[in-house]
Amino acid sequence: MRLPPPLSWISRLAQAGLILIVRLYQVALSPFLGRQCRFKPTCSNYFIQAVRRYGALRGGLKGIWRILRCNPWGGSGYDPVE
Repeated sequence: MRLPPPLSWISRLAQAGLILIVRLYQVALSPFLGRQCRFKPTCSNYFIQAVRRYGALRGGLKGIWRILRCNPWGGSGYDPVE
């Protein structure tokens, strides 16, 4: 569904904000935490891909769900954005 022009910039701004937060995490925290993710692509890269593909709301929820699944009792392996 296409957003009307007045709302499209809000959507792009929300996407950019979420991606910025994840990029800051990747640069500032991730190097100190070491390799923790059990999936390919990593959870942070998955989050960015999902936001770009589905938008801030749906993509953000998909990214959060992926982060919640990334634990010792969850899955692992290749899990692309679908």
